[in-house]
Amino acid sequence: MTLSRRKFLSQSAVAGAAVALGGDGLSQSNKQTSASSSVPRAQKLEIAKPKQPVIICRPTNLPNFDEAWKMLKDGADTLAAALHVCKGQEDDPNDQSVGLGGLPNEDGVVELDSCCMHGPTRKAGSAGGVRNIKNVCEVARAVMEHTGHVMLVGEGAERFAVDMGFPRENLLTDKSRRMWLLWKETHSSQDWWEPGRDNPNWEPPASSPLSLEFRRKRLIELAADFGIAPGDRALAAEHVLFPPTGTIHVSAVNEKGEMSGATTASGTAWKLSGRVGDSPIIGAGCFCDQDVGSAGATGSGEENIKIAGAHTIIENMRRGMSPKEAAIEALQRIVRNYNHDMQRLHYVSMIFYILRKDGQYAGVSLWSHSPSGSPLQFIVHDGTKRLETCSYLLEGGWIDWPSIPTTRGEKY
Repeated sequence: MTLSRRKFLSQSAVAGAAVALGGDGLSQSNKQTSASSSVPRAQKLEIAKPKQPVIICRPTNLPNFDEAWKMLKDGADTLAAALHVCKGQEDDPNDQSVGLGGLPNEDGVVELDSCCMHGPTRKAGSAGGVRNIKNVCEVARAVMEHTGHVMLVGEGAERFAVDMGFPRENLLTDKSRRMWLLWKETHSSQDWWEPGRDNPNWEPPASSPLSLEFRRKRLIELAADFGIAPGDRALAAEHVLFPPTGTIHVSAVNEKGEMSGATTASGTAWKLSGRVGDSPIIGAGCFCDQDVGSAGATGSGEENIKIAGAHTIIENMRRGMSPKEAAIEALQRIVRNYNHDMQRLHYVSMIFYILRKDGQYAGVSLWSHSPSGSPLQFIVHDGTKRLETCSYLLEGGWIDWPSIPTTRGEKY
């Protein structure tokens, strides 16, 4: 009989341990195995199954959302349905939050992050800081299905994706490139090269004599100089003034009570090269437990990482909290991290999307509305697709970080 190298080394180690223990190593090992197998299992949490499939996501107008619900209704795997939504966003060059056309880092390079969790098998996969590969959510699934790892990042993740058959392509569309140039020209001193909000010596940006409306109007005028299409100039001004965080999270449950979750992102616009947010972090940007539920987030990724937001929410629900209560408690941890300093918290944004195994759901935000004053919403489909308004912890809107330019950084 031939032995593999792994089996040979394993048996040699056991034999060596037996000699070292005076020949009683194997019997000692057997006793320990027997003892461990007698440890009682934790009682399984019982949560009812939904009557209809339910899927929840950041607002999207793509038909993929309707298609994903139909996939669930027709018996498709829950992760396949969740990734169908993510992939639709990644493929859309007009969606600048993820994938093709995503807003780039400060060097003008699109870097993508994603992770997924499959409830029925309790498996997970993640890819971070990936360049030149459009469908990073599928790369995360490939890591889950075809490797013994959970996360691959950077150049290694890109090489793995190519080996798996994903084509390399330029993800920076002309539209996003021109918006990046507008940001570069007008905000080159308003970047991430300074201490964050959590630094003890942090101070809010100095006020500027220029009003927000004047800035917006001037940026729209300057957008013409960079060849930005007339219909895109107002959007370009908003992206420069309020850099989007660029994330999609999807959670899904079918009629069997099987769950999955996925998150994909191009990350914060104009970020430092190599920055990875919460989107590829299992337990922060996404977490799914087949016994309890699935949760994910959009917003200030750094803050969500520090509280392991998605995992915290699932554990809160495991202890009996509703989806809304579980998310509110997680948001209170962010507030606690800043010692309730509202001056700092106004530069933090966070929205959680939560789906419990029984189909109960919630969208919960730190603030009641966006910087532009719009109410925050999420989309849900349980047989009827609709937008719902997020619950929230704090009244008011956040201020995007880095903030709009001060007199120190103004070039116009």
